[in-house]
Amino acid sequence: AEDEVTLFERDMKEFWIQFKISYGTEQNNQTSALRDLCKKTVEALSKKWSKKLKEEDVMIDKIQEYDNEILQQTKYIAEKEEQLPEIKSKLNQEEEEQKNLTDSIEELKKELMKKMETTSSKNQAAKEKVEQVSKITTLFKEHLGLEMRRIHDEQLQFIFRHIDHKDPDKPYICTLSINEQGDYEVTSCAPPLDCIAELQLKLRETNNFSAFVANIRKAFTALSYK
Repeated sequence: AEDEVTLFERDMKEFWIQFKISYGTEQNNQTSALRDLCKKTVEALSKKWSKKLKEEDVMIDKIQEYDNEILQQTKYIAEKEEQLPEIKSKLNQEEEEQKNLTDSIEELKKELMKKMETTSSKNQAAKEKVEQVSKITTLFKEHLGLEMRRIHDEQLQFIFRHIDHKDPDKPYICTLSINEQGDYEVTSCAPPLDCIAELQLKLRETNNFSAFVANIRKAFTALSYK
């Protein structure tokens, strides 16, 4: 702004110098010329300053536009900074949920492995018991008139004969299985025995399969005399 003012003052000085020179030498004859010169000088200065003012107005508009844009950017950044704690909180919550999910999966895997191991152990125990029973099949058949059969659902059927002295071929049947807990369980008995629950419990406690079969035969024999 100071440069423009200085320029204006210089132009005005030059004008007055020219005016004085003209006035001193040709005062009467050049009045009209001086008037024209003054008019032209004023018009030139007006155009020059008008252009400068327009340029300054454009510059002011540009500056105002930049200020508005900076204001919008500042407002946007401020809004994002306000949302930042909430975003961080959500991220932390998602990380915690993911960790909990991972821990739950690991826990379920361990639990499944334990159940598989337990099931495998029970299946092995059941297999061993079935093998134990099968090994003594021949012995029982020869000495006790006993026939053993493996029927559906891994059950063992014991068919006793030579019980009823009136009808030696009459079958007395007891069916045995191994339940989910790995224990012996009598699933059927024909004809029924009142003591079957007691004999089953004793078998579970002692695991003496030979004694169980012998006691079943004794109970059937006693029943045949009634």
